[in-house]
Amino acid sequence: MPRQSPFKHHRFQRDMILCAVRWYLRYPLSYQDVVDRLAERGVTVDRSTVYRWVQKFGPEITKRSKKHVRRASVDWHVDETYIRVGGKWRYLWRAIDANGQMIDFRLTARRDAKAAKAFLNKAIERVRLHRPVIIVTDKAPAYARVIREINHRYDPHFESIRHIDRKWRNNLIESDHAAMKRLLGYRQSFRSLRAARATLSGIETIRTIKRGHVHHKQAGVRGEIQFITQLFAAA
Repeated sequence: MPRQSPFKHHRFQRDMILCAVRWYLRYPLSYQDVVDRLAERGVTVDRSTVYRWVQKFGPEITKRSKKHVRRASVDWHVDETYIRVGGKWRYLWRAIDANGQMIDFRLTARRDAKAAKAFLNKAIERVRLHRPVIIVTDKAPAYARVIREINHRYDPHFESIRHIDRKWRNNLIESDHAAMKRLLGYRQSFRSLRAARATLSGIETIRTIKRGHVHHKQAGVRGEIQFITQLFAAA
């Protein structure tokens, strides 16, 4: 049975919805900015509608693009930063490979060994057979403990993952944090964890597409538009 179109019961056309969602996720725009740009093109829509589109289609773009993402390298850079959610600081754990390709992210309330373990296990499970050979982190002791536990689980007699805890070696992900936060701009405060996860999922996926870390994407912004359109071609 064919999959039901996610655009069913939406008043606006598919291309208009995807355009609005892509604008919000690719550029440092507010919902009002997106509304104003649509108004310039003769389309009247409310901010709450754009919000609902982002919450629905951001994760949908992530889900549909997974099979197109290139295989990440086995050299990982892992670090955490923070954003405000519901008026409180929450920790955003992120892992990228040596080429800057996003591997995974996780949003948690705490910054401790339990959170680090949950994040690394989730990231390794996502790549399955292509788990990391090297993980570079800062000197936070939680990482060393968790990586030792992961190594022991896979093979008690062999250190399958080499841990490098030199802060200067982790400049790659520090720079990536900064680029992602510049993209968030003044949107760094979210109302709920659910909204934050959905929005961040879409932002990270659009950045992955933009950087060419997916198969069958043409260069430039037109290539991005074409790739995203093709994800929903069967809808």
